Amino acid sequence: MEKLTYSFPASKMIEQPAHVGVVGSGDLEILIEPSNEKKTIVEIRTGITGFQDTWKKVVERFVSQNDISARIRINDFGATPGVVSIRLAQAVEVSKIGANHN
Repeated sequence: MEKLTYSFPASKMIEQPAHVGVVGSGDLEILIEPSNEKKTIVEIRTGITGFQDTWKKVVERFVSQNDISARIRINDFGATPGVVSIRLAQAVEVSKIGANHN
C-alpha cells in the first residue's frame, strides 16, 4: 500500500462533504471535506505502486480546474486516470461549490 500526499493553494469553498465511488476491482472512492484553509490537501492510498508522477499530474489538473479549498481522500484499487478524473468531477458536483465564497 502506497500513500501519497499533495497540497496546493486554493480559494473556492465547498458547501458540504461528498463521498463517491467504491473501493473495488478497478475503481476507487473519493471523500471530500470542506476546509477553512486556503488550500487543497489530497491524500491517496493505493495498492498500485510506481505511479506517483501520474497521480501528481491528474491531481494538479483537477486542482487547476476547480481551485477548491478541501481535504480530499482517495482510496484506489487500480483505477485508470480517466476514472479518477470522472470520480473527482462527480465529487465536486455533489459538494456543490459555493458560487459566492471566493
